Amino acid sequence: MLVVVTFVSSLVHLYSISYMSADPHLPRFMSYLSLFTFFMLMLVTADNFLQMFFGWEGVGLCSYLLIGFWYKNVDYGKAARKAFVMNRIGDLGLLMGLFLIFHQYQSLDYSFVLPKIAEGSTSVYMLTAISLCLFVGAMGKSAQIPLYTWLPDAMAGPTPVSALIHAATMVTAGVHLIVRSNFVFDAAPTAQLLVVIVGAITLIFGALIGTAKDDIKKAL
Repeated sequence: MLVVVTFVSSLVHLYSISYMSADPHLPRFMSYLSLFTFFMLMLVTADNFLQMFFGWEGVGLCSYLLIGFWYKNVDYGKAARKAFVMNRIGDLGLLMGLFLIFHQYQSLDYSFVLPKIAEGSTSVYMLTAISLCLFVGAMGKSAQIPLYTWLPDAMAGPTPVSALIHAATMVTAGVHLIVRSNFVFDAAPTAQLLVVIVGAITLIFGALIGTAKDDIKKAL
């Protein structure tokens, strides 16, 4: 994830210098991109759920700022607000999951929670509840059904934003969360099944939507 984030961000920063050269607000745009990269790196390097959550919220904020970069266009402003609100719905689920983890283990550190779950003393119901809450967060960030509607509208931002956030890095944050929390999902088969079902439905539905789009960014 570090390689993906740093490599893609570097390419997008370089591309943006030329792409946005005629825009009078280029410094503001570049600062938003850099801030996004900082928060994304914070998210993937976290060794505990709390630091991960700060990075998670940070990339959501930067996504809002970048989608609505040309905020004088009313439609672009609405698209930015829609993305912000939809992501907050997912973040509420993630926050509830973190509350449950802390309530159960009195810690949010990966290295502390993992052995506790491995002991097998936690009920399957609690682990399933935690997994589902974490998955709701991932659904919002990775635009899974039904929290996907913000992603097509997010194309309102400049093209480098679509390349960096909505194709390569931010939308993979949900995948990163589930993979990083694999020890929770391994102990909750029901949650695993739901992840597969929602992912498969989103995959097929997204492909069908793509066939009807004539804007290459929206098709992708």
